[in-house]
Amino acid sequence: MAALKIFWQPNGFTLDSIGTQRYLRHSDGDTPVISVSIRMLSIDTPEVHYPGTTAPSKHDARLAELADWIAAGKAPVSPEMAAYLAPRLATGDAGSRHQRQGEQASEAFQALIDDLLRRPTGTFRPLFVRTADRPFDQYGRLLAYIAPEYTAAERANMTRHERATFNLLMVESGWAAPFLIYPSLPGQADLDIFHQAGEEAVTQGKGAWADPLMLAGYEFRMAYRLWEVTGKLVRGTKLTGKERTCWVTRYCADMMTGLLHGPEEYIRVKPQHRLFIWPEDVRAAVAALNLAPA
Repeated sequence: MAALKIFWQPNGFTLDSIGTQRYLRHSDGDTPVISVSIRMLSIDTPEVHYPGTTAPSKHDARLAELADWIAAGKAPVSPEMAAYLAPRLATGDAGSRHQRQGEQASEAFQALIDDLLRRPTGTFRPLFVRTADRPFDQYGRLLAYIAPEYTAAERANMTRHERATFNLLMVESGWAAPFLIYPSLPGQADLDIFHQAGEEAVTQGKGAWADPLMLAGYEFRMAYRLWEVTGKLVRGTKLTGKERTCWVTRYCADMMTGLLHGPEEYIRVKPQHRLFIWPEDVRAAVAALNLAPA
């Protein structure tokens, strides 16, 4: 057989979340229907499993150990971050408390599904799904805003809030922290509503915000990575500067001031005002959003 005279290597990635047993059906010879996981955009609920299938409650001792390392000056954190993290980790039940909040968040989402998506007959409404600038994350999950699909006649008699996305409603309940990441942001009108929901949830202590020592999902994951990094340092492992700081990498812009903060400085921004930016997107975000260094 003659060799091809062209060569092409496509940019792409395997959708890990689909797995090998998720085939559902096919509508014709080239259109199989599969199942794919959705990661709801712009929100982050407390973890029920992390890392992998491990329950956060299994990390109580590790997080308390990290608090001791921070107090002893062994963790690669700024004094400001140390003062923020230490009391949240030193309770001895930081993982268990986070897991309980994760379970409550899951229950809150189930209640929304039962209330808004499940019909009296037991069937479900169709699901409205809208992606943003980046449709998939590194795990192959579809990144989307989701809501019940309403008919045109239904929408004509509904307010914008009555047809809100589940993403917004979870933030409104306080069981999801706002977790806006550039460039996958809501449109301006929805962004204003989203921000207001976060403002009310945080200031009124709704859901998980009732706990003054709560860790948002992204903070719990961050703390676990910091425990891993610090453990290596305590054992005498030599780490590069990048390895020492890999536990926190996203920059954070304050949506109210337009100021851009370094990764460890996100705590200077109120949770409801945070807009996270990956390092590789900082240049584009600064230009697109007219940000200035803090």
